[in-house]
Amino acid sequence: MATVTYRQALRDTLRAEMIRDENVFLMGEEIGLFEGSYKITEGLLKEFGPRRVRDTPIAEEGFVGAAIGAAMLGLRPVVELMTINFSLLALDQIVNHAAKIYGMFGGQTSVPMVIRTPGGGGQQLGATHSQNVELFYSFIPGLKVVAPSTPAEASAMLKAAIRDDDPVLFLENLALYNSKGELPAAVEDVEPAQIGRAAVTRPGTDITLIGYSRMARVATEVAETLAGEGISAEVVDLRSLRPLDRATIVESVRRTGCAVVAEDDWLTYGIGAEIAATVQEGAFDWLDAPVRRVAMAEVPLPYAKSLESAALPSAASLLTAARDTLRATGRLAALETAS
Repeated sequence: MATVTYRQALRDTLRAEMIRDENVFLMGEEIGLFEGSYKITEGLLKEFGPRRVRDTPIAEEGFVGAAIGAAMLGLRPVVELMTINFSLLALDQIVNHAAKIYGMFGGQTSVPMVIRTPGGGGQQLGATHSQNVELFYSFIPGLKVVAPSTPAEASAMLKAAIRDDDPVLFLENLALYNSKGELPAAVEDVEPAQIGRAAVTRPGTDITLIGYSRMARVATEVAETLAGEGISAEVVDLRSLRPLDRATIVESVRRTGCAVVAEDDWLTYGIGAEIAATVQEGAFDWLDAPVRRVAMAEVPLPYAKSLESAALPSAASLLTAARDTLRATGRLAALETAS
């Protein structure tokens, strides 16, 4: 095993998949000569040439549409959008074409393409460059939406996405690029993940913490803090937003009796609302307290660092929500009395 960054896991996996399948090629702004805004494609133009690492104009609707056409003809394009904010310029191509073609043509042609794109705040990039709008895409049948939280998951899920015959939106978070984790020394040995399966990354008995992408890592941090207080927290990393693994969520909450959902998006109509509804439908009789949600403030994200930090969900806000939930069940008071 080797310790690598999230960024390196993505780069090495792209390279391995391009070697494995000559139909895999890359498209995006500044991914060739400049090697990508986040250096995910570093060295790939030199190794594979401009036919398979294609710099595009600043025209998201145009090059996403070109990738859809290439996918329909049997290639496997991996498109890099500089941020998920810019995906809104290609919304028609993604929602009305990539997601619909298989169904509208009765399965005669598929669209095996991947759209990689980062989102998230905390980098002082302003309101129009710091959004998490994955809800727009998770709502659309015909798309698959994944959001890995660790280098190992990023590698396994990127392999699965590239080999999938459906269009996959592959969500990254800017705050994760330098995070580290273990990966097999030979990335070829990484087994592709199963899209649509969540993971219980930390078993527990007292409360379920549910998150994805950056907030799955924050949930693990909070679980470790709670463990020091004698509280056993189970962590569920969603990994896939569409399809959503409702069974794993429900099974976990039935074990623990309470849950807190954390997301890097706005609270209203968010992913957390869907998770809460899933728990209500599948585990209501097991709940000892209402499901709580932790999300960012209902504002366009401020540029000022202090205001940006205050608006984003944090370990502290998730920890407070977990304690409040446990207090509502009576378990926290029992633990405090015992200690």
